[in-house]
Amino acid sequence: MAALVTGPDLCRGPLASRQGGSAISECIFCDVIAGVVPAHVVLADDAVVAFLDSRPVFKGHVLVAPRAHVRTLADLPDPAVGPFFLRVQRVSAVMPAALGCQGTFVAANNVVSQSVPHLHVHVVPRTKGDGLRGFFWPRTRYDSDAEAAEYAERMRAALT
Repeated sequence: MAALVTGPDLCRGPLASRQGGSAISECIFCDVIAGVVPAHVVLADDAVVAFLDSRPVFKGHVLVAPRAHVRTLADLPDPAVGPFFLRVQRVSAVMPAALGCQGTFVAANNVVSQSVPHLHVHVVPRTKGDGLRGFFWPRTRYDSDAEAAEYAERMRAALT
């Protein structure tokens, strides 16, 4: 796994107030990216941080977020679009082997239904007959932090 680069200059939310990288901003994803808020990170490099959704549709549900604080896909600078989606593609490609699912569902909301105003793409493990229909996303929880850590480790191993 690539090292998680931290620091206040990497991801500044619009109202971020960081002092030495230790203060929590008003963007929870900026705080995850900065390493201030704990998350089960599956991929971290110079372009993105990908981590388990804390309220997954299905266990293993990953959020891929750019390091730069941008609210929507339209706000992502053109040169960053390719590198960002290459990481989304990579997470989606390894998920079936890592988690034993048959495929993935990849989606992003822009403003409407976007619970965190920081661009992120959902990569959700899918299996035929799993019950997911349309755009209704029932949520589940991990049985424990240890279970979430085990899912994150399986994804990290597949991504290396």
